[in-house]
Amino acid sequence: MIFDKALHSRRVVLPNGVKEATIFIKDGKIIEITEGATDFGFGMSDFGNAEVIDAEGAGLSDESYLKCESVGDAVIMSGLIDPHVHINEPGRTDWEGFDTATRAAAAGGITSMIEMPLNAAPVTTTLAAFEQKLAATEGKLHVNCGFYGGLIPSNYGDLTALMEAGVFGIKCFLTHSGIDEFPNVSEADLAKAMPLIVQFGLPILAHCELDGPHTKQIHFQKTPTNYAAYLHSRPKTWENRAIELMMRLCKATKCRTHIVHLSSADLVSRLKNAKKTLPLTVETTPQYLAFSAEEIPDGQTVFKCAPPIRERANNDKLWTALRDKTIDFIGSDHSPAPPHLKHVESGDLSKAWGGIAGLQFTLPVVWTAAEKRGFSIQDMARILSENPANFLGLSQKGQIKEGFDADLVIWQPEKTVEITVENIQHRHKITPYLGQILRGAVEQTYVNGRLVFKEGAFINLREGRVLLSKNGSSKMNQ
Repeated sequence: MIFDKALHSRRVVLPNGVKEATIFIKDGKIIEITEGATDFGFGMSDFGNAEVIDAEGAGLSDESYLKCESVGDAVIMSGLIDPHVHINEPGRTDWEGFDTATRAAAAGGITSMIEMPLNAAPVTTTLAAFEQKLAATEGKLHVNCGFYGGLIPSNYGDLTALMEAGVFGIKCFLTHSGIDEFPNVSEADLAKAMPLIVQFGLPILAHCELDGPHTKQIHFQKTPTNYAAYLHSRPKTWENRAIELMMRLCKATKCRTHIVHLSSADLVSRLKNAKKTLPLTVETTPQYLAFSAEEIPDGQTVFKCAPPIRERANNDKLWTALRDKTIDFIGSDHSPAPPHLKHVESGDLSKAWGGIAGLQFTLPVVWTAAEKRGFSIQDMARILSENPANFLGLSQKGQIKEGFDADLVIWQPEKTVEITVENIQHRHKITPYLGQILRGAVEQTYVNGRLVFKEGAFINLREGRVLLSKNGSSKMNQ
């Protein structure tokens, strides 16, 4: 056996549990895994049929020896896959861009992400716009990146070309998206588009809010810095009605239907039952799990997102839905904006951009809260790596298995990390996680077998690749 690198730990997250194991990597792939202890002494060590030469013992050059490294009891896990990121390039790179976003991802143990079709200019609703998006990535990807296309009322005729070009799904809004170039769709638009999308085996992803007249909006207009007023201006009924609509259309069309960033827990029982017979999947975000409305101070626009962060009792139910697998996985919904668009100085929630920046901190944020609720390291691998890979049809990612891509994160669950301005890799250093001390420090990130990030420093950059969908069916509900 010839390989490029071997990694060993007493805690490797394998499909059959967390085991002591050695992972052998060649040309960006995991070529073999051996369980159990390994001798990492100087000179030559025997790994079955493989000879591993330690450079210090043999005194050989970097080009002539095979690297072998033990990380002790640090956890080696398949790299995180973030299925919900707004990068905003081209056109709004002053909000974020591929360089800064994928640096932040690598620093957070994310090895692949899928970018949303809005917030960039142009929005990804045509093949020409998708081609501009792909061109904008050149030389800027430090982790792997794929893309969704968008559904708006006027682009039914563009959907086939987008799906044939390799988008991973079609995203739509049922309320105003915040971007005028990406208007929301109607039930009629969805009923027309979903039978076409189902032919490609791809999901439709829905931002579920159906707005309408609501007396609490008037109160919010009068008290725009009050978080409770903002929360009540976007009630759970808006989200519930939209989810009910998507479940009806899913049943009628059999189109894979994905509920993004679930915040209302009112319908989790119905979602659980519906998933038994329908191609329905659900995600939530770290902010709905880590925060609750009761603890958000007034005027703190860094917490504004849509749907809003809800009450503690509601969010406890989201944790239950995550545990019983009603919620399939977590996506960051990283949606950054410059400070002036977040209205940080005025604290005006009515004017502030509705998005939270935080993809770099998904692992420690989720782990800090999940560990207290009895979730295991194996659960983290399922929620943050395996299930997103299955949803996206990334058949060689999401698990540490022979033949799979060597996309790996090495992290210390017991070690704490403080979120400071200095260690934030996002373009703008504004996030609700600033100042928090979290458990779960990311130590190393490997992308396609190459070490990209190690202990706060970037080692190799531009190792990411563009990901294109093969239009394969999800394994999520099989």
